Amino acid sequence: MEIAQRIAQEFNLKQWQADNTIALIDEGNTIPFISRYRKEATGELNDEILREFDDRLKYLRNLEERKADIKRIIEEQGKLTPELSAEIDKAEKLTELEDIYRPFRPKRRTRATIAKERGLEPLAVILYAQNLQSGNIDEIAAPYLDEEKEVLTVEGALAGAMDIIAEQISDNAEYRKKIRASTFRNGTLISKAATEEESVYQLYYDFSEPLSKIAPHRVLAIDRGEKEKILSVAIETDEAVPITMMFKNEIAPQRSITSEYVEQAIEDAYKRLIAPSIERELRNELTEMAQEQAMKMFQVNLKNLLMQPPIRNNIVIGLDPGYRTGCKVGVVDEIGKVLDTGVIYITHSDAQRKDAEKKIKGMIEKYHVSLISIGNGTASKETELFVAELLATIPNTDVKYIMTNEAGASVYSASKLATEEFPDFDVTQRSAISIARRVQDPLAELVKIDPKSIGVGQYQHDMNQKRLSETLGGVVEDTVNSVGVDLNTASVPLLQYVSGISAPIAKNIVLYRETEGKFSDRKQLKKVAKLGPKAFEQCAGFLRILDGKNILDNTSVHPESYTAAEKLLERLGYTMQDVSGGGLKNILKDIEKAGVDKLAEELGIGIPTLRDIAAELAKPGRDPRDEIEQPLLRSDVMSMEDLKPEMVLTGTVRNVIDFGAFVDIGVHQDGLVHISQLSDKYVKHPTDVVAVGDIVKVRVLEVDVKKKRISLSMKEI
Repeated sequence: MEIAQRIAQEFNLKQWQADNTIALIDEGNTIPFISRYRKEATGELNDEILREFDDRLKYLRNLEERKADIKRIIEEQGKLTPELSAEIDKAEKLTELEDIYRPFRPKRRTRATIAKERGLEPLAVILYAQNLQSGNIDEIAAPYLDEEKEVLTVEGALAGAMDIIAEQISDNAEYRKKIRASTFRNGTLISKAATEEESVYQLYYDFSEPLSKIAPHRVLAIDRGEKEKILSVAIETDEAVPITMMFKNEIAPQRSITSEYVEQAIEDAYKRLIAPSIERELRNELTEMAQEQAMKMFQVNLKNLLMQPPIRNNIVIGLDPGYRTGCKVGVVDEIGKVLDTGVIYITHSDAQRKDAEKKIKGMIEKYHVSLISIGNGTASKETELFVAELLATIPNTDVKYIMTNEAGASVYSASKLATEEFPDFDVTQRSAISIARRVQDPLAELVKIDPKSIGVGQYQHDMNQKRLSETLGGVVEDTVNSVGVDLNTASVPLLQYVSGISAPIAKNIVLYRETEGKFSDRKQLKKVAKLGPKAFEQCAGFLRILDGKNILDNTSVHPESYTAAEKLLERLGYTMQDVSGGGLKNILKDIEKAGVDKLAEELGIGIPTLRDIAAELAKPGRDPRDEIEQPLLRSDVMSMEDLKPEMVLTGTVRNVIDFGAFVDIGVHQDGLVHISQLSDKYVKHPTDVVAVGDIVKVRVLEVDVKKKRISLSMKEI
């Protein structure tokens, strides 16, 4: 079956959808571009499905390349038969393919190869054939004794021959396929304590669960415990099942005098060669599946975090809390320009605390600050208490504060990028500035940080780092392009995530802006060095000009569709002035009245493109993040010790994992809402109920101050 046919079946697509999508990918189009501007060609596949499609396409093409390599290698050995070639062609997974290739793969020096070097292969053939109904086994083995080749005894000769048989049986691809499937279906993952010390892995000190049912997050926890030498892990299964299966296939119905040696070889093949290999493969497979699930959680959480709505039009104080080195302060204006920096000490002496109050009050008054953003790291609770008490002393103040997830801020502040962006500030000052700017435009600030350091998901450091970077980079790319980017203010890091824009082109865009002035027209992009026609096609629709010559430049309407947009306006009796004035709120109803099919045909565009154009004309400059609930602003404060069971509080979802969600309720330590406490109804997965950034009401179930654990519930509220 051709790759395109196979993908069409797997993704439940029409054949033309698969063919067109593959063609678009092969032409060098980006996933965001295909998703947004080639809906007619793909049948409106979204970016998530398109990325899965792309991953599967790469896997299947890699599989085909590997098949060709294996055929070539076996043919060079003079062993490629039509039957073997057909078997290779049939393989659907890389593991199956490698099983077929195993007998032909160059081997390191094994017990079997040593036995062959000692001339014992003919004896192995005699034993394996099981044709002898009578005779003396010593006499059969005696001719193969050879002092020079270190075959000194009959027992040694027979052992070497059985090693050869064992390896041959072990290399049987069909056996491996059946045993792998049987072990996964019936096997159990066992973990035991490798130490008597207390640890976070105590749940797994005496743990067992069927391989087919074990939850992904448990696999990753056990893997980490084993890596840290706290757990010993194994797969247990009934070895009699595979051994009996091989006996039935290998032992002749009419037993011979050599059958018992074949039986011994089969048992050895399973216990020494097959079982350990299958265990490694299944453990790796479990880990890969668990990592894929963890990556999906990363994707969901990261997207929701990046899509957090900006808190616009605020002058913000950013506070990066600390004990010994003090609390770093950064003040930024409405567009993120740095106004002031400093350091305050709130945990040292009364005198220093009073001085800190004076400094922050002075900054609030001088710069007309309306929001304080507090990083949620070390000393954040003390800093929050300080801010809450300070604000209470200012009469009639509208200043609010927000606890901000500072994950990655320190990584960014010490980076080359931060040095280039803020050469006149030290690391600590940059961190406070980042915390301030993060609430003004989370997306623009978070793109500067390696996605792995942003702090959502679980077990990020245990992942395949290359795969994780690619996956999370894709999420950032999709999010940036779904929001759109202001061409005249976007930083180099933000521009790099725009479809079709590489790092050098991003730098050239900023350089052009600095030397030639603001962009007033998307067409000016064609004058940017290294930004050729293909790059323009890919990026133009995602770059916005807020006050340009053409209102369409402040929409996601692609320049290739400008003529169609203008004709549509004319056909419906509107003008560009109507677009600028926001007078097209009923345009979607208008196109329905006029007949969508008819209009699309008149304009020479597809129906999806027509609807997209109309939606953009109705709301030019729309930011999809504005439709999401605003972050929770606080003016109160609590400590963990203040929490009591049955308290009902409002909090912000900080992280969602396979077994629940962590919620910030304003006490520095996030509380866990276990999956069983997320809803009064059955919850298949936490993401069905909550997302990062959601504002939720929770009820306190249990508080363990010593272990810093808070159990919460969203049931019966």
